[in-house]
Amino acid sequence: MPELSRFLGIVIFMNYRDHQPPHFHARYNDYEVTVEIETGAITGKMPRRALNLVLEWSDQHKDELRENWLLAREHKALATIEPLE
Repeated sequence: MPELSRFLGIVIFMNYRDHQPPHFHARYNDYEVTVEIETGAITGKMPRRALNLVLEWSDQHKDELRENWLLAREHKALATIEPLE
């Protein structure tokens, strides 16, 4: 579970060679969601405030998320991404 970013109790990560479509995972306490990079489609549950922060962060870092997805598919080291400020 390579960690990409961490902010306000939220951990963002990607798994190597994960299934399509390109996505990332976000964990907050006992909650976890999967977010598709291109569409923002969400699977899972998370408190609304935390989920809104995840989506705001995702919108700011789409290009970096796309690049990390390609690296993960090749099982290469992922680049960390700045946290939400």
